[in-house]
Amino acid sequence: MSLYDTAQFVISAAKLEGLPEETVPEIAFAGRSNAGKSTSINVLTRKNRLAFASKTPGRTQLINFFGLSQKKDDGTREDVAMLVDLPGYGFAKANEDTRKSWSRLVGGYIAQRQAMTGLVIVMDARRPFMPTDEWLIDFMAERPNVRMHWLLNKADQLKNQEKAVTLRKAKARAAEIGPHVTVQLFSGMKKTGTDELMDVLNSWLQTQ
Repeated sequence: MSLYDTAQFVISAAKLEGLPEETVPEIAFAGRSNAGKSTSINVLTRKNRLAFASKTPGRTQLINFFGLSQKKDDGTREDVAMLVDLPGYGFAKANEDTRKSWSRLVGGYIAQRQAMTGLVIVMDARRPFMPTDEWLIDFMAERPNVRMHWLLNKADQLKNQEKAVTLRKAKARAAEIGPHVTVQLFSGMKKTGTDELMDVLNSWLQTQ
């Protein structure tokens, strides 16, 4: 059983004031509402409904925390890390108040959360680097010590040559930002790329 199999819901926060204490490293997941962020978390943790996706983009405005635990010598379990599911940023149908709320909540978490050791940005491999993705990537320039992993989801819907081109371009873009940014192809539907994702996240936690 992997560490990610132990994921259990801890708390949801609608405001920065409601965030839990920073006691363990946190790995955050962000992405457009249709990029498959929730599916990626569910595949990683092997739990079908751990993370929920709203059918209405921009509807779910909560930061959700999931504890990853290890067994102690006395048989009890303690959290050693957190997976953090950030609200999706699909704003085609969202009103201005919703967009501002998202920016305050997610922007505040990303800018201020010292426990965030890394950020996974889930993008649709067929349409990566949309304007909202770019906003988040640019925002992360303020925190160069926090690792980033670009998860190019839905890669199963690309032909092999398209996969190669997409990955090459994404890696070139990552190299421009710095060695703290990594990239991979992924398919939540086919559950391919999960081991590679785990290896990346494990490397983040081992350096804490």
